[in-house]
Amino acid sequence: MNTPVASPFDPVRIGIVSVSDRASTGVYEDKGLPALQDWLTRALRNPIAFEPRLIPDEQATISATLVELVDAGCSLVLTTGGTGPAPRDVTPEATLAVAHKEMPGFGEQMRQISLRFVPTAILSRQVAVIRGQALILNLPGQPKAIAETLEGLKNADGSQAVPGIFAAVPYCIDLIGGPYLETDEAVCKAFRPKSAQRVPRG
Repeated sequence: MNTPVASPFDPVRIGIVSVSDRASTGVYEDKGLPALQDWLTRALRNPIAFEPRLIPDEQATISATLVELVDAGCSLVLTTGGTGPAPRDVTPEATLAVAHKEMPGFGEQMRQISLRFVPTAILSRQVAVIRGQALILNLPGQPKAIAETLEGLKNADGSQAVPGIFAAVPYCIDLIGGPYLETDEAVCKAFRPKSAQRVPRG
């Protein structure tokens, strides 16, 4: 009998949350959760346990879901949807309500990436926060925009034109005491100072 080979990379639990009144009630198919799971599975070399949630645009429900996921051991929680200026868009408020620290640089960079495509990117209100030992990121609602925001934009020769936000995520999680995330550099090259880099186990 063959014994499974242990992964040389730290396991990580990731919460993925799609916020949508209509998708959560079955009016249309949710595309946010599959987009998040697909990108993260391609980008990370770590074994991932996903905790998916599909919930309505209710501030108390969003906040409670974020707390639940962090308490369940998620080191990273990504939300999609509910970050615009419409009355029902309350994901940023729900996220800030459970924050121990705000990380404004993530939201600033997300808007810079989106502004390359649409002037209405300035209407987006994505935030990023730390709660305990978890990083919580609000992402755009469209699958294409999710990938662009996380991965950044590349030039025709494959070099990085605009860095995506995920390049900074592994080091951020290092600093708050989470697992050591290893990325597939073909998808997203994580940045760490040399002093913070380590050779994978194995």
